[in-house]
Amino acid sequence: MTTAPQAYLHSLSERLTADGCSVTREDWGGMPVLVGRRSDFRLQWLATKLHLITIAADVSSVDAGSIAAFTSHAMEYAKRGVTRGAQVGVAAFPTLISDRVDPSASQWAGRRQRNQFACMGRPVVVDTARGTATAFRGTSPLGLVYSAHLRRKLGLYFPPTPLG
Repeated sequence: MTTAPQAYLHSLSERLTADGCSVTREDWGGMPVLVGRRSDFRLQWLATKLHLITIAADVSSVDAGSIAAFTSHAMEYAKRGVTRGAQVGVAAFPTLISDRVDPSASQWAGRRQRNQFACMGRPVVVDTARGTATAFRGTSPLGLVYSAHLRRKLGLYFPPTPLG
């Protein structure tokens, strides 16, 4: 029998594929993850290329500590193999999906964008029991030129009320 988090992960894979992402499955130390990748170049981004990497897993439960740790790991993973700097940026959507989400996890994810050198992270917490997907959907001063693009992609991949 398919659980709600598994069904959401499957539908996320379909949304990523429909948007032109390459989608793979990987094993992170015993945790199966879905990885979606795409790259976009825009003149209005000061002629830069942005690599967008979505990394998602369905887990038994999510709290603030687990989404923070997953975000840190996902951002390090997203930077591998990409030369970052003046004309190239990296953004990551680290995503945990569960039907048992502590409210502190959603609050942590929605609070702000996480930033590292040429890498932005917008963690996503999907609560299948409540039918919500929480992420920072605002504008961040760091990576300002990418903010509208990231909001559009979040809306496409993770509608705020994905299940109802």
